[in-house]
Amino acid sequence: MVAALPRPLGRVLDVGCGAGAVGAELRADAERLVGIELDAAAADRASRVYDEVIVGSVETVVGNLDEPFDTILCYDVLEHLVDPWRVLDDLYSVAAAGARLHISVPNARHPSFGLGLVLKGTVGYETAGLRDVTHLRWFTRRDISDAVTVAGWEIIAQGHNPISRARALAGRLTGGRALELLVGQLHVLAVKAPRT
Repeated sequence: MVAALPRPLGRVLDVGCGAGAVGAELRADAERLVGIELDAAAADRASRVYDEVIVGSVETVVGNLDEPFDTILCYDVLEHLVDPWRVLDDLYSVAAAGARLHISVPNARHPSFGLGLVLKGTVGYETAGLRDVTHLRWFTRRDISDAVTVAGWEIIAQGHNPISRARALAGRLTGGRALELLVGQLHVLAVKAPRT
């Protein structure tokens, strides 16, 4: 996903930066690299790579940021939030003119999600993955697209995690209709559009 980011990156805000793996990939291309991380131990590790790491929830931290960002990353974050729609709106407020927002979320239309409901009568929460016990929200391609555009962002690209050749062929054979069912992760790249 990092390779898909348009350059130059300028000032980067990485929401949910974890221990800094993404930052390490971006360090050479970023003018300034700021992370937000809820876990203090992970934030401490990330501070070796980032110019600044703010410990706290994005909901409480974003309103206190006093600089504009050119690139904002939300990789596997929005599904953990009580109000991701408000956070997308808040991120719009700290975005520089023409800023880019890059998001990844688990795909709620993946068959592994629905099969448990249909066959077993349970979501089947797990410690990681699509049915991670910490996920409060699930998004389909339409859901995440709507959330992004309502917050004032203009989508310029959508994609998904790499899939096998067999899945890609199945997607093509169905005219692309089945492709969303075959991917576990959805990606959205958007640009800050003027609000009317």
